[in-house]
Amino acid sequence: MNKNIIAIAIGALGFIIGLGLLGNAVKNRNKSENTISVTGLGSKKFTSDLVTWSGSFSKNNFDLKAAYDELAIDKKTINDYLLSKGVKQSEIVFSSVDIQKQFRNYTDANGNNVQGEFSGYSLTQRVSIESKEVTKIENLSRNITEIINRGIEFTSSSPSYFYTKLATVKQEMIASATKDAKERAEKIAENSGSDLGNLKKATMGVIQITAPNSNEDYSYGGTFNTSSKEKEASITIKLEYEVN
Repeated sequence: MNKNIIAIAIGALGFIIGLGLLGNAVKNRNKSENTISVTGLGSKKFTSDLVTWSGSFSKNNFDLKAAYDELAIDKKTINDYLLSKGVKQSEIVFSSVDIQKQFRNYTDANGNNVQGEFSGYSLTQRVSIESKEVTKIENLSRNITEIINRGIEFTSSSPSYFYTKLATVKQEMIASATKDAKERAEKIAENSGSDLGNLKKATMGVIQITAPNSNEDYSYGGTFNTSSKEKEASITIKLEYEVN
């Protein structure tokens, strides 16, 4: 008899505890439902204030020293040319010389590619410029044929454009995206007859920098366009508010 009473008491206690847990679950579910999640966008257009540009030049000769001497002459010609165009000496950087041995290759009777006799040395050197005078370097890169016309085997790359005040732009965009998200949340709450409560959570997306009016894809880790002088940056902010 006593055992039955104890079993009934334990069962009743378990039932009461179960009701309590169910009540808390319903309460927490409703609490979770009484929220609004919105995403705001902040964007800004700006013009790059830093440019980098580079090119390479080479010489070929059977004699290594002669190749070095010829390359040194080309280096001086290029350096003098850049200075004559208003580029500062501190902005000009020449890399170390890359040396490659050249061989005449041929195909044997079995169709195999065979390395033949030595045909000389190929020496290549790179020159690069970093400057805040964007327009000057941009024009220089477009008129590089002036160097080629001086008998130098020169290959030019496209300029890369950067912006040194990106931290300030990012702060402005975060403020704009946050304001946009809050206004969206307020409008949603107003339309549903509710009041916007406390901010529960804020999540910031990665900055995306693209060329204006382009179809560049956004990247999960962030996009950073360097080929366009004109740029457009954007960032998203996700806010989660309580609703009263």
